[in-house]
Amino acid sequence: MRKNVTKVWILSELYFPEQTVPSPFLTRIAEGLAPHWRVQVVCSQPTYAARGIRAAKREERHGVYIRRVTSTTLDKDVIIYRIINFVTISLSIFFVSLRHVRRGDIVLVMSNPPLLPFLAVVLCRLRGAKSILMIQDVYPEILICAGITGPDSILARFGYWATRKLYRSCDSLVVLGRDMANLAAQKIEGLSGKIKIITNWGDWDYISPRDRDENSLLQQLQLADHFVVQYSGNMGRTHGLEDLIQAARKLVSSPEIHFLFIGSGAKRRWLEKKIRESELKNLTILPPRSRQDLPDSLNACDLAVVALSPGMSGVSVPSRMYNIMAAGKPILGVADVDSELSLVIAEDDSGWVVPPGQPDNIVATILYALSHPGECRMKGLNGRQAVERKYSFEQALAAYEQLIEELPQ
Repeated sequence: MRKNVTKVWILSELYFPEQTVPSPFLTRIAEGLAPHWRVQVVCSQPTYAARGIRAAKREERHGVYIRRVTSTTLDKDVIIYRIINFVTISLSIFFVSLRHVRRGDIVLVMSNPPLLPFLAVVLCRLRGAKSILMIQDVYPEILICAGITGPDSILARFGYWATRKLYRSCDSLVVLGRDMANLAAQKIEGLSGKIKIITNWGDWDYISPRDRDENSLLQQLQLADHFVVQYSGNMGRTHGLEDLIQAARKLVSSPEIHFLFIGSGAKRRWLEKKIRESELKNLTILPPRSRQDLPDSLNACDLAVVALSPGMSGVSVPSRMYNIMAAGKPILGVADVDSELSLVIAEDDSGWVVPPGQPDNIVATILYALSHPGECRMKGLNGRQAVERKYSFEQALAAYEQLIEELPQ
């Protein structure tokens, strides 16, 4: 039984069959809402990990009606191509939605691509709909952390002004962590009541701790007898791979320790170049794994690393940490101490935190973890229990349902 006839529109660049975050999370949210509301998605063709796949322009999947717009799908790792994608995707989604959104509808829009939320606010004003902004990255701060612009540049100053206007114009803001909530509140002083924290989740029913001795990836790579430090996920401009390369260099004389990198992104070519230049025999790099391979790949390590650039607190929350916790692996978080990643690790005792720019401390933490296997297992178990207790899909879905129900008409 649908709670009412109001349509819930989800506007996003990424949706199924794309598997790059936030697509898997957004797809599950849409399908979870579908039994109660008429959920419609307007998205692009795959532009990330599934780029090249041509999905149906119109389809109904698990109760969700999907409209995929026509746009460019250029290589997103080239900045100018990514900007072109942003513009064509945002405009296409806007014009398609403008024909269909009606008064009283609810529009959930992702913060990426960055032009899309502004167009969604215009759409909602024109059509009398309500807007919920789902913030994945905070602009212009993420551009500053990525080194794309400086904090005092014209682009940054315009971004600060525009983001404040955007946040104030939306009916509700969804953020992924406490640090992001604090940063958003600074931008809309006096209106912090519209901010709601809804974290992402770990697929603990699909990803679970597995026997290391039976891990097929470790056996394939002949790493079963090594202490494996794994970085798995996006290798983007805001991820602290530099610290990890320095740590790998310092540990090259410890043959029992091996670094395993799995993923792709703007820094992958840089990473491959550094490996060749430094002749790092203690580091293996693999392409991204499919979702079906995640239970095996996330268990192919003794210590999992989530590394962010300095200044990323509040700017973005790495959702990968929840699936790492679901796999029962301890986390080495290279992040600002007030970030959501650091707060989760500390309060759940699920690993260790080292601030960015301290490769010597990363090395010391890895050596400590190597010499304390019992503590590693305990911290991994703590993370697994925390996911089951606090970071499940059911809890996140219930929070979105409550938000939609309570949105003022």
